[in-house]
Amino acid sequence: MKRDKDIREAAVTKKSAILQFSMVFLIIILLNVIGNYFFFRIDLTAEKRYTLSEQTKKILRELDDIVFFEVYLEGEFPAGFKRLRQATIEMLDQFRAYSPNIQYEFINPSESSDPAVRNDIYKRLAERGLNPTDLMVNTRQGKSQQIIFPGTMVTFRSKEVPVDLLISQKGVSPEEILNNSVQNLEFNLTGAIKRLTAGIKPKVAFIEGHGELNEFETADAFYSLGELFQVERVRMDGKLSSLTERKQVDSAKTVIRNKYEAIIIAGPDSAFSEKDKFIIDQYIMRGGKVLWLIDPVFASMDSIQEADATVGIMNKLNLDDQFFNYGIRLNTELVMDLSALAIPVRTGNLGGNPQIEFFPWFYFPLLNPMGEHPVVRNLNLIKTEFISSIDTLYKPGVRKEILLSSSEYSRKVGTPVIISLDILKKDPDVRLYNNGRIPVAALLEGEFESLYRNRVPPEIADSREIGFISKSEPGRMIFIADGDVIKNQLRNTEGRIMPYPLGYDRYTDQFFGNKDLIMNAVNYLVDEEGIISLRSRELKLRLLDNQKFEKSRTKWILLNTALPVLFVVFFGIIIIYFRKRKYS
Repeated sequence: MKRDKDIREAAVTKKSAILQFSMVFLIIILLNVIGNYFFFRIDLTAEKRYTLSEQTKKILRELDDIVFFEVYLEGEFPAGFKRLRQATIEMLDQFRAYSPNIQYEFINPSESSDPAVRNDIYKRLAERGLNPTDLMVNTRQGKSQQIIFPGTMVTFRSKEVPVDLLISQKGVSPEEILNNSVQNLEFNLTGAIKRLTAGIKPKVAFIEGHGELNEFETADAFYSLGELFQVERVRMDGKLSSLTERKQVDSAKTVIRNKYEAIIIAGPDSAFSEKDKFIIDQYIMRGGKVLWLIDPVFASMDSIQEADATVGIMNKLNLDDQFFNYGIRLNTELVMDLSALAIPVRTGNLGGNPQIEFFPWFYFPLLNPMGEHPVVRNLNLIKTEFISSIDTLYKPGVRKEILLSSSEYSRKVGTPVIISLDILKKDPDVRLYNNGRIPVAALLEGEFESLYRNRVPPEIADSREIGFISKSEPGRMIFIADGDVIKNQLRNTEGRIMPYPLGYDRYTDQFFGNKDLIMNAVNYLVDEEGIISLRSRELKLRLLDNQKFEKSRTKWILLNTALPVLFVVFFGIIIIYFRKRKYS
């Protein structure tokens, strides 16, 4: 009887185990089937590093064809680059979770053992727009120098764009650079998809007719913006319809609207007429965005090269009242900064050859963007020439934010001022450079009042043609007190004038963050989907405090080696004790 009972119990137990296994197996299959149709993940990180923004999800869900990423982060790298590689894989996998049209491949451009083949690959990648980086890596034979291309080529149909995944920042530790690069991954990759898949591009215009920088001096900015926008050059010449157009809504109604999402006024050197000011004012009243790159002080290095000195004088543009009305003042004074770009100076001759040395030119401050606003966050140093200070003024309904400032070791000099190379002959008096950080660029957002709210000058008596508006729709403007921020240097190649990349200084052979600043500024002004806001994401870099670690090195070694063993021994003793009590 007992044996039969044991058999029955064993059969029941076996049947129950099989049933439980079958249930678990079916649940796993069911979860996988559901997972094919529904995707979700729980992000427990404090900064939500594994959560895509709604803007990115929207762009991914709307993809109607394959977007292919060729990522050149394959090979033997230090730990930091491996982290960037892994973060890129995770980001692309997240993209694929929201769109099956995302595909990628990781490629090692240095895989070939033939130097000629490798150099040919490097050349083709550089021609396609990817920037190389020299890297020291540890190998079995010791340390060796390796060229890598920390970027990706993104292809959609017949179009492709290069994306640098490693950002450049002077004066920042390698750990922070890599962390900032990881922070910008979603912005860079999403921005590339947006550029490739955009249908009708927003229209942006460079204003001409007041001595602004010409098409050669803004060539690189014009071309780079052209990848995202329809870019034009516009002369107003007092034409009320230069920035606006009439649109027939129906048979009985006509509306006047802006032609351009944003306009750029880059480095004018002659006065604006009241009519042109009125045209810009009404463009702003209709929600138009403006990037102002204005020189309040006129100064030129051309005169210094000829006579070793020049005079900085007020640049009379007839815009002060308009700026004041919107809530900002550009001061007619120059900012001098000990953190400055070096310029070549001839110091003598040797055997008939001029001797050139480089000296910091305090009138060319190098701005280190330290703000958290997406326009300037994590940018490289910004190169400026004869930049001025700005002040923001209180205006109801208008929010101001300083975007760029000088270093702590700077000063202001009023106009007129004699600018001479003689200051390079002696060390600067540091006591004079004690003004602290001086604001030089600002963002204004809100509802602006028209300069012509209570007056219409005779020059614009025909303002009814444009439909006068006294208070603006919500708008944005960015002011930078230096027109040269957007100016690229030029070279003469076989009789042809060719531009250098914006931000490149041919004398010191350095790249600065000017192009990224301009691209971010225009993107922010025009951005309707908030993609630029992705640059505000912060992934905290949790590094060891090396000094603190060295002080308590023995303690941490014991905690990480002896403590786990003690835990195992302790729980083993407890288990043995309870087993003896149970079975003794």
